[in-house]
Amino acid sequence: MKLSPSKINTFLLFKLPSAYFTGVRVKSISETTCITTVKHRWINQNPFKSIFWAVQGMAAELSTGAMVMSKIKESNKNISMLVANNRATFTKKAKGRILFTCTDGALINEAIDKTISTGKGQTIWMKSEGKDAAGDVVSTFEFEWTLKVK
Repeated sequence: MKLSPSKINTFLLFKLPSAYFTGVRVKSISETTCITTVKHRWINQNPFKSIFWAVQGMAAELSTGAMVMSKIKESNKNISMLVANNRATFTKKAKGRILFTCTDGALINEAIDKTISTGKGQTIWMKSEGKDAAGDVVSTFEFEWTLKVK
């Protein structure tokens, strides 16, 4: 069974309520791409009337992590996943609705296959770019995911 946006968003409600209540949602997910969204609201703003950086980070991380979760589920193996490192760049105030897009899904299959065959942990860097309604990049996040068979 594949993970759908509605299943992931329900997961957020019960397992990551801070992301859910600040408005982070999965819009779409495929083999190679995941798009998440968050809209500027009172609950997720900073004192400068834009989306707080940590809320942007939750949306960006979800765009990478949802694909990792989906591919682990498809592998039928017990594999742990954890963010070991991250980097972020902010280029514009995040106002309105921001879409975070990760297109690095193809990297995950190789890492999962390698950790299953060798039993050793693998790491991959995945990038998520946040754009506003005008198409301007507001922030870019990179996450180093570690994968290991339990």
